[in-house]
Amino acid sequence: MLTRFRDQFPWIGTGRTPAGERGAAGERLAAEFLHEKQGYQIVVRNWRNPRDHRQEIDLVCRDGDVLVFVEVKSRSADALVPGYYAVDRRKKRVLLRAIHAYLTQLRLRPRTFRFDIAEVITGGQMPPQVLHFQNVPLFPKGYHVLR
Repeated sequence: MLTRFRDQFPWIGTGRTPAGERGAAGERLAAEFLHEKQGYQIVVRNWRNPRDHRQEIDLVCRDGDVLVFVEVKSRSADALVPGYYAVDRRKKRVLLRAIHAYLTQLRLRPRTFRFDIAEVITGGQMPPQVLHFQNVPLFPKGYHVLR
């Protein structure tokens, strides 16, 4: 009986829901794609603001001299809203606060940085696919980090 329960609900006891499992798998796929196909160096995964744990950055990478903050959105092939559009105005405000907190805690600040979105599409007949959107508008004009 217990085995059948675990087969039906494998996420129970792991601390993750099915959506959380899909998100973690999507982040792994996005990190692999960015590292292997795009040549990015992964600096940190799942960075959380120590002062506000609700603020998280999925991936912080280096693309040459540019520090890149990446939001990963995992979606099934038949999702109604693509991952790119799931990063709405509210999510961008949260991300901007998290990125600001990350940048202010750095001893040496990067000269340039940008925001990307990686959309991971799973399910359907094809293997998982990663769509990478570079330099997505996030920072207000003239944005800079003060100490």
